[in-house]
Amino acid sequence: MMFKNKLPAINDIEGDRVPKSFPFIIDAHVHIFPDGIFKSVWKWFDKYGYPIRYKFNALDLLNFLLLHGISHIIALQYAHKPGISNGLNQFMAEVCSRFPQKVTGMATVFPGEKGAGDILKNAFDMGLKGVKLHAHVQCFDMNSRDMNPIYELCSYENMPIVMHAGREPSSPAYLCNPYSLCSAEKLEQVIKSYPDLKICVPHLGVNEYLEYKQLIEKYDNLWLDTAMVMTDYFPGNKPFPLNEMRADRIMYGSDFPNIPFAWDRELKQIEKLEIPNNILNLVLGKNACEFFSIPEPEGL
Repeated sequence: MMFKNKLPAINDIEGDRVPKSFPFIIDAHVHIFPDGIFKSVWKWFDKYGYPIRYKFNALDLLNFLLLHGISHIIALQYAHKPGISNGLNQFMAEVCSRFPQKVTGMATVFPGEKGAGDILKNAFDMGLKGVKLHAHVQCFDMNSRDMNPIYELCSYENMPIVMHAGREPSSPAYLCNPYSLCSAEKLEQVIKSYPDLKICVPHLGVNEYLEYKQLIEKYDNLWLDTAMVMTDYFPGNKPFPLNEMRADRIMYGSDFPNIPFAWDRELKQIEKLEIPNNILNLVLGKNACEFFSIPEPEGL
């Protein structure tokens, strides 16, 4: 359990720009919320997880990443209770409208809430391009009936789902036990049942690295993102090297701004790996273009 005890901040030096040798970069895992929800999220992390280094509002954090050389951002959110999804989706659409061709926004819905399908249809009509779900916070079983309307609509509309379905980082402060809700085996049932549905599991599926490595080798509708697990931060955390995994199913993500270290720590760690350019291009941009249906820039 990674959050059994509060983890420390790391006062590492941040860079002014992304590494010069890197190509077009899409950050596939960035959180935005209205100010009130952000403050609640940061309060939780400060008490149970780790100190948040970047306590920016939504507009400021997006501008920060773009000004530091990130080319495109996938903005994520999640509803922690029923009844707030419509408001969050409107907020997301309004923020994204200020960053045309630079920020792709994902919708939210609380599994099992009344009118979940209509909530998502409205969000897609507003221009949002998929759904973000978080089993630890929303306490859903990914194989429950409540999930079927979400899977079916996203599959029909060709909208991807980013679903925190890995067991970690877990905390005794969560209202549910992620180990009872989350497993690669449960996720495999979903991807087998909905072969046309694109799903991304964040954090490379920590702590089931081998199981998720095998799943992306087996299924073409599953992706993973790297958020935070490539940073040498979590104790005892040893993901597979990127060049040992199916390279066309891995996306770079930062988890910004909810991180306890420099915004570019993960990029610096990836740079140290000296992986081939063809793999780097896939992980840093091309795979996210495919998953989120973002036009590829020339030369990528």
